[in-house]
Amino acid sequence: MYDYITRNPQTPIVTPNVKNAPFQILKNGVKRFHLRAEPVVHELVNGIKIRGYGYNGSIPGPTILVNQGDYVQITVENRLPEATSVHWHGLIVPNRMDGVPGPGGSPTIRPGESFTYEFRIQQAGTFMYHSHVHDARQELMGLGGMLISRGIYEEPVDRDYVLLLQEWAVQTEMHQQNHDHQMNDHTSRQLAPSIYNIDPMAMMFNFFTINGKAYPDTTPLLVRYGERVRIRLGNLSMDSHPMHLHGHDFITTAVDGNIIPVTARLKRNTINVAPGETWNIEFFANNPGNWAFHCHKPHHTTNMHSIDMGGMLTVVRYVQ
Repeated sequence: MYDYITRNPQTPIVTPNVKNAPFQILKNGVKRFHLRAEPVVHELVNGIKIRGYGYNGSIPGPTILVNQGDYVQITVENRLPEATSVHWHGLIVPNRMDGVPGPGGSPTIRPGESFTYEFRIQQAGTFMYHSHVHDARQELMGLGGMLISRGIYEEPVDRDYVLLLQEWAVQTEMHQQNHDHQMNDHTSRQLAPSIYNIDPMAMMFNFFTINGKAYPDTTPLLVRYGERVRIRLGNLSMDSHPMHLHGHDFITTAVDGNIIPVTARLKRNTINVAPGETWNIEFFANNPGNWAFHCHKPHHTTNMHSIDMGGMLTVVRYVQ
């Protein structure tokens, strides 16, 4: 294992291409957040934009950063043309605050209305949040984000990155072509910059993103030689994504917000992130260069099934 002694226990948590959610601290110490669910036009890559749903104008929504023990109020304002809710994926909260109307008994937030979720953060770790009304539609329209809770027992690192995995069925003329024709078409498909609709109920996905961006528009993960680097992975898509890191092995340190005991941690270079899962992985930056980190399903590293590299891929880039 790596040396923990010299590491910074308060390293900033960074979600490339995504902002952190702003908050107010009330007189009683409560942290108050505001999420606005609304239609969003979002750029996936190279001028290719989609009409989706997001929070605070963003797909995915802003990353919510809290500390274990915080009491939070999160007001969700619904500016969508349909009802919605927010589920705090993996967090232990009171039943009414779980964000699951119907079987869970939580309120439905109708268009033009707001609801404030209130609960104490009991856990530390990597979590997510997403809609739980028409979730088959709304999640795949983009209504999701990451929630990170820091705890006193968190092992310090030098870099701390958050990556949310999503996929999209962008409705283009090429997407409607016969599948056999697509598989035999080896030309590079270049869509014209435009705004496209997406089909959240489709099972054939043609764009794959990390924090809402497809390669080459994903922001590199910067590291320096000798640093210990944490990557927090979350999956709000239909497919599993075996994420593979070039040039390094990594250690699995947490799953679904739960710390993995040191004796049970595995050294790997690929981790399969199933739908709904979060994983923390950590590696020692000891091999300088520009190294790919990507889903190992070949179609998932393309844009529109082109022969060009794209999709769910980013770069670990060493800097001085």
